[in-house]
Amino acid sequence: MTLTLTPNIPDPDGFYEELLSMHEGLTDAQSKAFNARLILILANQIGDRSILTAALKAAISPP
Repeated sequence: MTLTLTPNIPDPDGFYEELLSMHEGLTDAQSKAFNARLILILANQIGDRSILTAALKAAISPP
């Protein structure tokens, strides 16, 4: 399976706004903890270790 790097969700701008709104009122530490939990939840949903490794590599050196 190939890593999808183009928008692949309905209403990506709406999702981004929703994501930002979840951070409102959080301290920096709470925001970082939220991001970490979200990443782990989404990684578990994906489940495929090779896709997760490809995503890590793409995130450290974006195109």
